[in-house]
Amino acid sequence: MADITVYSAEKIVTMDPSLPEATHVAVREGKILAVGGANCADQWGVVRHDDQLAGTILMPGFVEGHAHMMAGKMWDFAYAGYHDRIDPKGVLHHGMTTIDAVMARLGEYVRRLPPSQPLIAWGFDPIFLPGERLNRSHLDSVATDRPVVVLFSNFHLMCVNSAALTLAEYRRDTDAEGVVKDPDAEPTGELQEMAAMFPVMRRVGLDFRTLSQGEDAIRSYAAVCRRAGVTTVTDLYSGMEDEDLETMLRVTNDPGLGLRIVPALGATGGLPDDIAKRALSLKSRSTDKLRLGAVKIMTDGSIQGWTARVKWPGYVGGQPNGIWNTAPAEIFRLCEVMQREGVQMHIHVNGDEAAEVALDALEAAGRKHPWPGARHVLQHCQMMGQDMFRRAAELGACTNIFSNHLWYFGDQHSALTLGKARAHRMNAARTALDEGARVAIHSDAPVTPMSPLFTAWCAVNRQTMTGEILGIKEKITVAEALHLITMGAAYTLKLDSEIGSITPGKCADFAILGEDPTQAEPDTLKDVEVLGTVSGGHVLLL
Repeated sequence: MADITVYSAEKIVTMDPSLPEATHVAVREGKILAVGGANCADQWGVVRHDDQLAGTILMPGFVEGHAHMMAGKMWDFAYAGYHDRIDPKGVLHHGMTTIDAVMARLGEYVRRLPPSQPLIAWGFDPIFLPGERLNRSHLDSVATDRPVVVLFSNFHLMCVNSAALTLAEYRRDTDAEGVVKDPDAEPTGELQEMAAMFPVMRRVGLDFRTLSQGEDAIRSYAAVCRRAGVTTVTDLYSGMEDEDLETMLRVTNDPGLGLRIVPALGATGGLPDDIAKRALSLKSRSTDKLRLGAVKIMTDGSIQGWTARVKWPGYVGGQPNGIWNTAPAEIFRLCEVMQREGVQMHIHVNGDEAAEVALDALEAAGRKHPWPGARHVLQHCQMMGQDMFRRAAELGACTNIFSNHLWYFGDQHSALTLGKARAHRMNAARTALDEGARVAIHSDAPVTPMSPLFTAWCAVNRQTMTGEILGIKEKITVAEALHLITMGAAYTLKLDSEIGSITPGKCADFAILGEDPTQAEPDTLKDVEVLGTVSGGHVLLL
């Protein structure tokens, strides 16, 4: 009979209503055998007691239902963001609060690069910086002998220098949506959304697939997750090829990785029937550490980039109403085919117009091809209101809410994009729960840092960077928020029978914490220290 290890803790918060708290958990063959006191597994045979976690708090390993595997690999490039960030090795990178500071950082970085190698930076967002919007002239001051590419923090926009524009053959006579022009019809260097960005990305070797595949990318992602207490994570737009799959299977099978990964195949660049066939082929290769078979549909863009599709009255500054990454007719077609073929969909919806189109498409697909338990997931849901959450509940669709936006972009949404009234109802987790929707909350790392406890803090407190409370009636409780980063997220991934609570029969995946988040004051929830994780019974301390 396999060995039984009983781990002791100061307290175990199980998220299992039948036994909410315990002091010991027994593990056998990577699964939870028993939960309770010191003798919880004695009836199963000889046990080995392990007290290395005795002074800690254990919770179910956190589940990040919307993140991207490039969250680790992006640190190969220059960080150009406004906020302080910590890299996978634990190194603090200070944010930059002026364009001059960003240019100085890029200048330092380019001097370390070999001749002609493109300079790639990420994390930038002009919405935080006063003065002239970043343009090719700024980036030409950094370098003219090579392409300079600055990805915005939302990954829906970028700004490039003249060399990069020339490389992509973007000129004043270019007539392409997303290539921003100045009053003289010259490209400013700003490129909005995927169709405009990809020609530059291809030519400088910046490929979201290469950022998300390969052993170094996977292990770097695992390091990001471990620091956040995450034991199951998504890669919510995967371009996985056959050779990538073999690497993923091998690396995720390593117990030392400490991570279960749930990729979603990007549903672009092919016919819906072919995409469904590919998703189902991948699903057949799933393991307990790599769960395949879902797809990701991109609808609109980014609210802070003014590329999300929003309903009347639009943006407060009068900007055009966003860009469709996938046209509504194609969204309907994709939803019908995936529903017919039994492929779970994760559907990006930032603006409320995009959310309405997605709900209409799901309803139409469900009428043609009923599928109880499909659990399609609307992702971000930032502007969904009571009516839309009610519809989602009626359709059995899950909602994964981007609560981090309340702190990172709340002030800007109130003043610059949506206006105060609509900003107060953004990311409305309270309404979603009250309307009976299935809910998770997320970080969208690397758009914002992966930290489920911080995400929970955002949903509980709804505080912006300046201390304003956006929508006090949309606050949720600490207990609700902890459920959303464990069982709530597990449900959206169809993994709630395997992870999300410390329950006999489930995977032995735990977050190791320095204090009990259930006893923390709401305003200190984000400060609870993560000490490591346990994955399949393997202890991985920081």
